[in-house]
Amino acid sequence: MKFEDLNLIKNIQQALAEEGYEAPTPIQEQAIPIILEGIDLVGCAQTGTGKTAAFAIPIINNIHRIVGSNKKVKYIRALIVTPTRELALQIGESFDTYGKYTNIRQLTIFGGVNQVSQVDQLKKGVDVLVATPGRLLDLHKQGHINLDHMHHLVLDEADQMLDMGFINDVKKIIKLTPENRQTLLFSATMPIPIRELADSFLTKPQYVSVTPISSTAEKVKQQVYFVDKGDKRKLLYHLIRNESLNNVLVFTRTKHGADNVVKALKKNGVESGAIHGDKSQNSRQRVLDAFKNKEIPVLVATDIAARGIDIESLPYVINFDLPNIPETYVHRIGRTGRAGNSGLAISFCGSDELTYLKDIEKLIKMKIKVIDGHPYPFDANAPKPEGQKPDLRNKPKNTNQRSGKAKPAGGGDGSRKSEASKKNKKRWY
Repeated sequence: MKFEDLNLIKNIQQALAEEGYEAPTPIQEQAIPIILEGIDLVGCAQTGTGKTAAFAIPIINNIHRIVGSNKKVKYIRALIVTPTRELALQIGESFDTYGKYTNIRQLTIFGGVNQVSQVDQLKKGVDVLVATPGRLLDLHKQGHINLDHMHHLVLDEADQMLDMGFINDVKKIIKLTPENRQTLLFSATMPIPIRELADSFLTKPQYVSVTPISSTAEKVKQQVYFVDKGDKRKLLYHLIRNESLNNVLVFTRTKHGADNVVKALKKNGVESGAIHGDKSQNSRQRVLDAFKNKEIPVLVATDIAARGIDIESLPYVINFDLPNIPETYVHRIGRTGRAGNSGLAISFCGSDELTYLKDIEKLIKMKIKVIDGHPYPFDANAPKPEGQKPDLRNKPKNTNQRSGKAKPAGGGDGSRKSEASKKNKKRWY
């Protein structure tokens, strides 16, 4: 199937052709016809498969049929709610790209910046509003947002929107919208409890799932390094320098941890920057732009960026800290291996993260390849959490057979650790 087979207006066809789009992805092929018919939809597809275009294209198509080339007062016809500022900006850019030859005007609003310019744009009128929940509710309370003419409501990254504290905001937003709206939910994961909750405010929805919800991109090579917690920063620097890694996205569990990683890298001469919730929007955007433009080789981020960063041909993702929610791992490594490109996802696993690794492997239904022979190996003789047993499935006859890598050169502390690792190479959890 090609986009020209989807009954889209010529204005959109022209924009898509200029972007080099010929055939829709599986999620687009299945979702676009449903949305064009005005049916509620729950769409599940792994990250990087084109979910944004799957709802943006048909929404633009439908709105254009309503407003045409009318330049009179504009009303909000579509509302897209998304959990992060980065993701909101991405979605807004997509609407601008696909709707460039229409009279449709979109506005992206989010917190952390002065609201004056956003309010000014709202007063001029917009057709599509992309928003984070807090700023949306705040400006509506102030009387700047009118949703009475809205046709489409989209909850993007629906599992995160409905989970972890967003549920109350979502319920408030739902009450503000017309009952005859079309509601669309898109996400890479859709746990059953969240799906049941979503069903409570969708009308006879259709479900589209193009890949197993827990799957990771096929072209993403996954590796895990067992390393003591205190040696993670040393291992990160070792890999970046010795493996000549460039364009690396590093995920940490905490904001403080992200800042510390950046400090350690800079101390060793590796330029890097951090983005997390304590950074201002302008600061985050500057760092992100510098990374996209390859002005800095390493970007360190908390999970606020896991679903909001879209960088072409990002080759490496490193989980400096393993996430305690296995679905988050899927989103993190989905930043690489996008649009048919290959990628490498590296995870550091300390003794306190063995349970997290086990949960991740259970979710993705595969064992992640263990990399040995590095200078900072996991201490297999360290005390293990009570109740945990050694996993002997990968126990090699000797280290060289297992890893195919030689002992690190240079002697010293790294060599002593490597020698110790040869004696006790068990995978514990």
